[in-house]
Amino acid sequence: MDFFSQLFSNNILWTSIFACFLAQFIKVFTGKGKIIELSRMFMSGGMPSSHSSFVTSLSTLVGIERGFDSIEFAMCVVFAMIVMYDASGVRRSVGKQAAILNRIVGDLQHKKHIEHETLKELVGHTPKEVILGAILGIMVGVFMA
Repeated sequence: MDFFSQLFSNNILWTSIFACFLAQFIKVFTGKGKIIELSRMFMSGGMPSSHSSFVTSLSTLVGIERGFDSIEFAMCVVFAMIVMYDASGVRRSVGKQAAILNRIVGDLQHKKHIEHETLKELVGHTPKEVILGAILGIMVGVFMA
């Protein structure tokens, strides 16, 4: 019972989760053509990066709570940098590869029928999406602290 009461009273955890969901909600309004798309709330990629918002909110709150010179803050920042690098680097490359493969399959289909599944192209983030997600996370952390 103590585990659940501690878990549900962890304000840093729940505020960070809120920052992540807030970024996902904002995506509904920031799609291509500025059309409101509720499905974007459940997709990866897009503006702003919920990964960046999540980890920067966590880092900000840990810095405020434990001190910006603490080991805990340092660990959170390292973790956040890895997540944001992955979101903008590796996952972005995977999305570009999916777009190229989808184009190749489309070209091949014009000549003959090929069974395939369209790959998800919006996987990673642009640096702008990562930076704005990070700013959102820091703002939520500061505001909710």
